[in-house]
Amino acid sequence: MGLGWRNRLRRQADVPVPPEPPADLGPVLYEAEGQYVATTTAGDWLDRIAVHGLGLRGNAVASVHEDGVLITRTGARTVFIPRGDLTSVQLAGGMTGKFVEKEGLVILTWRLGGHGVDTGFRTRHAAHKAQLVAATAALVPARSAPPDTARTDTTSDRTPPTPEGREQL
Repeated sequence: MGLGWRNRLRRQADVPVPPEPPADLGPVLYEAEGQYVATTTAGDWLDRIAVHGLGLRGNAVASVHEDGVLITRTGARTVFIPRGDLTSVQLAGGMTGKFVEKEGLVILTWRLGGHGVDTGFRTRHAAHKAQLVAATAALVPARSAPPDTARTDTTSDRTPPTPEGREQL
């Protein structure tokens, strides 16, 4: 396992360090305690990003601000997702290292440099998921699409499309 992790670190050397949060983020629009799950390649929830500590799970607080989403992790680097880099937010049943009930994780899709990534967060209290999603969704530009994908719908990669959404063969 150690050799595989080291190879993953080498393969992901071009993934940039997440940006530092601005000195003044302004007021907190919404805040939830929970667990930072991991950051993965967008759309591939089994491809954990190992560099810069983004693949390490731990307790955290997610706070939504006008400038973006700040995930303050216990014992690890803070992850700041600038508003302009945020492309979508959705609920899912799991991602690498954490599979829970249907729609148990909040998944934030964003651009990290030239890479599209998904960051998973599980709220400590189930009632806080919808509020975190709503507060974050208010930051997402109306016409954004995940980078490195040609998707035009908002269907989750983990959920099969409805019969209406399938292509005719």
